[in-house]
Amino acid sequence: MKYLVIGAGGTGGSIGAFMTEAGKDVTVIARGKHLEAIIKNGLKMETTRKGNYVVFPVKAWDMDHYDERPDVIFVCVKGYSLEDTIPFIRRVVHKDTVVIPVLNIYGTGGRMQEMLPGLLVTDGCIYIAAEIKEPGTILQKGDIFKVVYGVRKQEEYRPVLELVAADLNDSGITGIVSDNIRRDALRKFSYVSPMAACGAYYDTDAGATRKEGKVRDTFIALMREIDTLAKAAGIYFDVDIVATNLEILSTLSPTTTTSMQRDLKQGKNSEMDGLIFEVVRLGRRYGVKLPVYEMIAGKFGFICD
Repeated sequence: MKYLVIGAGGTGGSIGAFMTEAGKDVTVIARGKHLEAIIKNGLKMETTRKGNYVVFPVKAWDMDHYDERPDVIFVCVKGYSLEDTIPFIRRVVHKDTVVIPVLNIYGTGGRMQEMLPGLLVTDGCIYIAAEIKEPGTILQKGDIFKVVYGVRKQEEYRPVLELVAADLNDSGITGIVSDNIRRDALRKFSYVSPMAACGAYYDTDAGATRKEGKVRDTFIALMREIDTLAKAAGIYFDVDIVATNLEILSTLSPTTTTSMQRDLKQGKNSEMDGLIFEVVRLGRRYGVKLPVYEMIAGKFGFICD
C-alpha cells in the first residue's frame, strides 16, 4: 500500500523512518529546513532502542508538490495545524483512502470526519517520546512506539485496517486495531494531557514527575480526574490508568518533556486549548468537578465561555 505521513516531527518522522527502513512505500510531508535536510541527507534517528542511524533516501515533499494518491494517510500535525491539512487531504485522496489521525487531542477523528465526508477517518493515538533535535534529525527518548486506531462505528470497519497494522508491526512499530477506540484514545489522553498540564504548571520533566512529592501527586490527581470525566461520559477504562501511566513514565528518559511544554517555552503556538482547557469545558458539560485541572487552566488564563 502507498502511505502518506503528514507532518515529519517526532511522531511522523519516526513513522516515516521506520516504515521506509522496512521497505514500505511511504512519503512524509515536511517543510522548510527540515524538509531540505531530509531530501539531502535522509532522516537521522537517535534512538534508545536501535541506537543512532540514518534512513536514506526518504521520500519527502511539501504539500504543494506532492502529487500521488495514497491508500493510507497518517496525520501527525499539532492540533492547531489540523485544519490546514484538510484541503490538501481532499486534493490527494482517492475514494478508498483511509485517514488515521494520531494527534494528542482527543476526538480529532470525529472532527476530521465531518470535514472529510465520504472518506473513512478513524480515531487514533500514538505512544512515543520523540522530537526534532535539529533539521533532519529525530530524537527518541524511550523504547515505546505504538499506534492504536479504530473506527467509531463497527459498520465502518474495513479489512484494510488489519493490513495497516501488519505493515506497522513489520516496521518495528506496534500497530493495534482497537475494538473500542473511544476508550483507547481517551486512555492515551489520560497520560499525555496530565503530563502536559503537570509539566507546564511546574516547568518540569519526566524525571521530576517520577519522584515522590508534589509534582507526582499532581500528575496522579490529574489522571484520576480524567478517569472521573470518562465515567461521566460513559467510558470505562479496562486498566488502572494511574498504574499504567506511571509504568509508561518509568520507561522514558528523565529529561523527557511534552511537545506542548516545549512549544510554550519557545513562544510558539501550543496545544494547551485541546490538552487542558477542553478538559475543563468537558467537566462543566458533564457536571464533573475537576479542581486540579481548573487550577492549572486558571494559571494559563483560561476563561470559560
